Amino acid sequence: MTLYPVYPLYPVEPVSGKGNYVFDANGTRYLDFYGGHAVISIGHAHPHYVEAVSRQVGKLGFYSNSVENSLQQRLANLLGRVSGYDSYQLFLVNSGAEANENALKVASFHTGRTRVLAFSGAFHGRTSGAVAVTDNPRINAPFNVTDKVTFVPLGDTEAVCRELASRQYCAVIVEGIQGVAGIREPGDAFLQALRQVCTDTGTCLILDEVQSGYGRTGRFFAHQFADIRPDLITMAKGMGGGFPIGGVLIAPHIEAWSGQLGTTFGGNHLACAAALAVLEVIEAEGLIENAAMTGDYLMEKLKTLRGVSQLRGRGLMIGFDVEGSAADLRRRLVFEQHVFTGGAGASTIRLLPALTAMPIHADECINALTAVLA
Repeated sequence: MTLYPVYPLYPVEPVSGKGNYVFDANGTRYLDFYGGHAVISIGHAHPHYVEAVSRQVGKLGFYSNSVENSLQQRLANLLGRVSGYDSYQLFLVNSGAEANENALKVASFHTGRTRVLAFSGAFHGRTSGAVAVTDNPRINAPFNVTDKVTFVPLGDTEAVCRELASRQYCAVIVEGIQGVAGIREPGDAFLQALRQVCTDTGTCLILDEVQSGYGRTGRFFAHQFADIRPDLITMAKGMGGGFPIGGVLIAPHIEAWSGQLGTTFGGNHLACAAALAVLEVIEAEGLIENAAMTGDYLMEKLKTLRGVSQLRGRGLMIGFDVEGSAADLRRRLVFEQHVFTGGAGASTIRLLPALTAMPIHADECINALTAVLA
């Protein structure tokens, strides 16, 4: 049996990791400035994380959601305190796509409406509802095609107001920062306008913080720069530090009832143990503040590089354009400089290192970029 060829693969296999580095079978060290799609939030093999997950798997790895699981409530309490959303309700799932699917369902249940407004460049996942609100026809199979989703340009307040005036929309879904589109910010003023028009029309505002959340931007959620409170917030990626877990934060005014949502693996014992360890490390080591500090340092350094243009982002969620092929440059970074980065389109590089990255790691990345851009 062969594997279905989903991704183009580099001929390199990390077999271990420590902090901001991964190592292949030959012992070659690579600076990880991509964090596995922004997943490795507290670095590789953090001792507290390893101990917490190992301890839990030695006790109980899984039981169904038909019984009490106190780890779920512990996670909800800590997440509420660290994020500033302690009055919200938490529904635990397994991935970002699943979080967005359930947020869309909750919005439709709550409003009794059927339509969704999404934005150009959006990426919300690869499951049915999530891909329907994703602006990428290449992954939208005939089965996913729907007339219930309207796309408007990101940042176009007039278009949003015009659509929502019909009061047919259950939700507007927007990313705190668009990641797959190449680190595109909606802008604080635009998010504030979205919040107001959604309130005025009884439409749920869903903030997709799957990639931009969990301290990555220097705030717990990217939308907190705009000082707004969405009706639903989705998260995943950095939430479990590598263990699959996602969640939906649901505002207190949204009613819940038995049977509305469900999941087999969501919020299982191992996932909760991993997510608790991640939050404990983020809080104890001041990693949100560190993401802001190191991100500012890295941005200033990037501004000085020849060949870097259209620099954008916040904290440790950074994108920039290069001349020529970004894919070729990324390959050279891996094989010549031993640095992992991410891409987005033909000319964009994405940097999404662990929140533990320090200026010394930023300098290492800058030196590698300088070498390949020369």
